[in-house]
Amino acid sequence: MKVVLEKAAIFIYLNKTCFNGLYMVNSEGKFNVPFGKYKKPAILQETKLRIASKLLQNTELSVSNFTEAVKKAKENDFVYMDPPYFPLTKTASFTSYQKDAFLEKEQRQLAKEFQQLDKKGCLLMLSNSDTSLIRKLYSDFNITTVKARRAINCIGAKRGVINEIVVRNY
Repeated sequence: MKVVLEKAAIFIYLNKTCFNGLYMVNSEGKFNVPFGKYKKPAILQETKLRIASKLLQNTELSVSNFTEAVKKAKENDFVYMDPPYFPLTKTASFTSYQKDAFLEKEQRQLAKEFQQLDKKGCLLMLSNSDTSLIRKLYSDFNITTVKARRAINCIGAKRGVINEIVVRNY
């Protein structure tokens, strides 16, 4: 239990002190986010941690890829999917928060899993970039365009509001 608590503490520290609270790893699977510039990072939020602990008492957490993660889903379960977004342009290269890229092949597989979960009777919601491929993959579902503020871009002038989509089967 001590090891788990130490890992949780390190994760919270890194999350609260790294750039924009991002979690990404490099090609070796090692945490790879620069430090943020915070005068007083909110590292210890005891009340919120105790509430989260209470809510998670009867919850099983696991680490797996999405195809494994959704295998246990059953009728009336709510499943929210937030994959690495499909690139908006050919020059957009960020496709992963982990060592393996999430490209068109993975987006297509995710869409198949979404369809299978729909057939099982799960309630589904997915967010992704607003591209023709993503709209085509989920054309049989309810698609809502939302405005999302982006604060991360190597070109400051390109930071701002962009369209994203939310896909639902309800």
